[in-house]
Amino acid sequence: MLPAIAKWYDRRDSVFIEFCVADSKDVKVNFDKTKFGFSCVGPDDTKLENQVDLFDAIDENASKHNRTDRSVSCYLRKAQPGKAWPRLTKDKAKLSWLSVDFNNWKDWEDDSEEEMGNFDQFSNMMDNMGREDDLDNLDLDADGADDVRLYEFLFDFLCFIRFSIFGVHK
Repeated sequence: MLPAIAKWYDRRDSVFIEFCVADSKDVKVNFDKTKFGFSCVGPDDTKLENQVDLFDAIDENASKHNRTDRSVSCYLRKAQPGKAWPRLTKDKAKLSWLSVDFNNWKDWEDDSEEEMGNFDQFSNMMDNMGREDDLDNLDLDADGADDVRLYEFLFDFLCFIRFSIFGVHK
C-alpha cells in the first residue's frame, strides 16, 4: 500500500491533517491515544494507508474527520490543550508524504479559541458546496433579495460592457 499525501497544522487545542485524495472511497480513520491511522481507496482503485505515531496524546473521542470529493480533513483534539506540537510525529524523521500546511499555519499563542467552531463551519461549507439548490435554500429578507438583484444586475451590466467593447466579429 502507498501512503496518501497529507498536510498538517497546529492549533492551541487541536491539530488538523488534510489527506489530499480526490474521489476517495472506503475511508477509514482510526484515532488512538498516541496513534493515528488513515486508509482509503483512491483514484484508479489505489489503496492508500498512513500510520502515525503522534507527537503527543490526543482525545480520541473528541477527534473527528470529514470527507469531501477533494480530500479528507481530520481534526485531532489535543489531550493537553495549549501545548505546541513542533511536528506531527513522535520521531523526528522526515516523512516524504507529509508536509506543513503553511497556508493555515499561524502563531496560535495570540489566538482565540475558535478552532473547533471553524472546523464545524468548514465541514458544513464543504458538505454544501456546489449544490445547485443552494440559492433555493437561502432565507432572504428584503435586504438579501435586494443583494441578489444587485448581483444579477452587475453581472448583466458587465456582460453588456464586455460585448459592447469587444463586440462579436464574424
